[in-house]
Amino acid sequence: MAQRDTRENSNARGAIWMLASGLSYSVAMALVKLLGDDYSSATQNAVRQFMGLVFLAPFILRDPRSAFTIRRPALMIARCAATSLSIVLAFNSFHALGLAEANALSFTRALFLMPMAALLLGESLDRHKIFATLAGFGGVLVILSPGSAHSLIGWPAAQGLLSALLVSWSVIMVKTMASDHSDLALLTWSTLLGMIFTAPFAAADWRMPTGIDALLLAVMGVLGVVTQACYIRGMTLGEASLMAPLDYVRILFITALGYMLFAELPTINVYVGSAIIIATALYVTLHSRRRDLASAVERE
Repeated sequence: MAQRDTRENSNARGAIWMLASGLSYSVAMALVKLLGDDYSSATQNAVRQFMGLVFLAPFILRDPRSAFTIRRPALMIARCAATSLSIVLAFNSFHALGLAEANALSFTRALFLMPMAALLLGESLDRHKIFATLAGFGGVLVILSPGSAHSLIGWPAAQGLLSALLVSWSVIMVKTMASDHSDLALLTWSTLLGMIFTAPFAAADWRMPTGIDALLLAVMGVLGVVTQACYIRGMTLGEASLMAPLDYVRILFITALGYMLFAELPTINVYVGSAIIIATALYVTLHSRRRDLASAVERE
């Protein structure tokens, strides 16, 4: 009984951290859209990476060997380049589309992960995952609504989908590199290289932020770090299969912020398509959980 209470308490605390992560992400993306008319996505990402480096500095100084030890430099560079590009593309998508629309497209990273994990990591791709992936991309088509008056077909939506694809590949690479790299090294190199990759593009159209803009850019950068920290903490405290679905709660935060700040109201297609994507991701999560529990029972 005590063990069960402890697990439930950990899941409850983990859920709070996950919700905090979703709220932090949503506010950060609202700031991306708010500042997008005056500051390029490259500039915003450069500030974000700089703030991340400032946040990591105490940890790097405490253990520089762990922070900078790199085993596979070519793969590290490729992963960080993909991550940087994915952030810029995501920022462009959030700026050009409504907050809810861009956020809905970002959910597709879970769909890309399934076939990519099978292709690159050799994970099984059973009929449940295949069905969920196909159904999930059907939800994407509902959101894009090709041929309708509210069609989102175009470069902004393509950037959102490409960003999700790159994020999925980056996640797979983190999984392969975690065996011979510390968490601190992965974070340090991702932030440092991300800033290096983005800086030339930011410098090309740099505009010195003043007053409130400087404050908002700094807040956006801090929120990027807070989002990751809360997400990691939540996944550490709670069971992953229970914590992951909570990430979808951010659709509520995003929709509320879109209405309050930009008077945006998503079309019914966005709600329906988002529901399909989320349902398919939850289906795979619950199916995998039942399979893992069944395997554990058989081993006992």
